[in-house]
Amino acid sequence: MPVAIPARPKAAPRKRAASARATLTLSSKNYSSWSLRGWLLARFAGLDFDEVMVSPDDADARKELLLLAPSIRVPCLTHEGAKVWNTLAIAHYLDEIFPAAGLMPADRIARAHCRSVSGEMNSGFANLRSALPMNLKARHPGFKIWAGAQPDIDRVVEIWTECLATYGGPFLFGKKHTMADAMYAPVVTRFLTYDVKLNKPCLAYCQTIMAMPEMKEWLAAAKREPEEIEELDMEF
Repeated sequence: MPVAIPARPKAAPRKRAASARATLTLSSKNYSSWSLRGWLLARFAGLDFDEVMVSPDDADARKELLLLAPSIRVPCLTHEGAKVWNTLAIAHYLDEIFPAAGLMPADRIARAHCRSVSGEMNSGFANLRSALPMNLKARHPGFKIWAGAQPDIDRVVEIWTECLATYGGPFLFGKKHTMADAMYAPVVTRFLTYDVKLNKPCLAYCQTIMAMPEMKEWLAAAKREPEEIEELDMEF
């Protein structure tokens, strides 16, 4: 007769330790396009976080803002033991942790498209970055675009026009903002700062981005920022 093996008692569920509040390390709100991207992603995801500001006087932060750093390490998200830098990595991490936030489209094809244009922004457009540095306090009407930056501008316009036509707007992938909108939001500010001429769909997209409550909040904080970086405040 087989011997009955007593069932193993279930362990009592462990209580989850209270985790420290998430933090997002940022640089200048006026000049740092990468900081804006990371901040928007965290806000889009619905993450509750504290901001940790790094002064532009910090040598490493200054190098990043002036495009002299070999690697961009701000913004940096710290969340429940994880430390994530690189804006695209932050986007994918937040999408994994908060899938219901919709940082990427639900449709597989649209999601692949979103990843691709976001990755292109993350790793490309070097001439646009150097020729049109982000400066939210500045306006340069009639700015003469450096010839080397025009192909980058044309490519951004191509991406925006295709996405808006394919998914119906007002955001790049439809009615809700996604990681792609966070990635391209600083380009919107650059186009406005340097008076870049755009077609009607792209101009409407810029207006949509600038009308977001998150962008209004960021812009107000940037205007209150006392620090100035002379290299990025040059007269054109």
